[in-house]
Amino acid sequence: MRKPWIVGTLMAGLLLGGCGDPSSGPQQAPPAPTAPAAPATAHQRAAATTDPAPTRTLSVLYLGDSIAMENQKVLGQQLESVVHARYTSAPYSGTTLCDYLEGGRQRSLVPPADKAAALVRAVHPDFVVLQFWGNSWGYTPCMDGITYDSARSGYFARYTEDAARLTEQIAAAGGTRRPRIVWVLQGPDPVTPDRVRRVNETYLRQARASGDLVSDAGGTVSPASGRYIWTRYLPCTAYEHEHPVYCTEPARDRTALHRGDDALHFCLAPTTSTPKPCPVRSPGVLRITREIARTIAAHRT
Repeated sequence: MRKPWIVGTLMAGLLLGGCGDPSSGPQQAPPAPTAPAAPATAHQRAAATTDPAPTRTLSVLYLGDSIAMENQKVLGQQLESVVHARYTSAPYSGTTLCDYLEGGRQRSLVPPADKAAALVRAVHPDFVVLQFWGNSWGYTPCMDGITYDSARSGYFARYTEDAARLTEQIAAAGGTRRPRIVWVLQGPDPVTPDRVRRVNETYLRQARASGDLVSDAGGTVSPASGRYIWTRYLPCTAYEHEHPVYCTEPARDRTALHRGDDALHFCLAPTTSTPKPCPVRSPGVLRITREIARTIAAHRT
């Protein structure tokens, strides 16, 4: 399932599914005005450019659930465009933090080779980006049947414990080159808005405790009227007006974040039984991934 996305420098049910086979080619953001675009090439190191070269190629590892699954290719493009990163992604739909822990006795949705610590030892990332909605419905076996509805306090206690354990395992695997963890804050939950707010608070506390980072990517898909108010549409940004494919309703100055039949995912293609990166240009996916890339660019050394 691991997907190393190493690209060239010149290019910029409902809860479990991922985007399906492309019908119009893979999603790719139009280039920023200062950078020309070229097709993505897997397994290729960054080519030389006229920009000053970084002293060392930055390495980023991206882990997460179905939202990370749909984001993974576009995030690789954004990271290459912004920080010329070497990028590895290994998301699994339907997962939560405990799926990426090593040493658990419970059955996991993530194979041993793609556990967080195993991948840190394999690819030596500078940043590990963690994007988890917060499995709350009991699908993941490693949660031991703890759900938000049936055991609210137990759910948050377990989530807090797993965030600390995952941080410890990533740090230990990194050794003297401990990667910085980027906890991605999630967007509004259309069903239980307080749940995702408290999940984000868990990420914030853990990041403060361990000296790591948060990226408020979820804020880019929230309305100005409230960080945890869910909406299907938002006003088009300046970037979306400049690249009209991302402003889905320009006459109404608004763009679609979700499909009409999917209130959770941001890919505007239908979900399928075989999770894959989003195959169509989708404003929500681009907003989220641009913010993650911005966070990493702001904290690279």
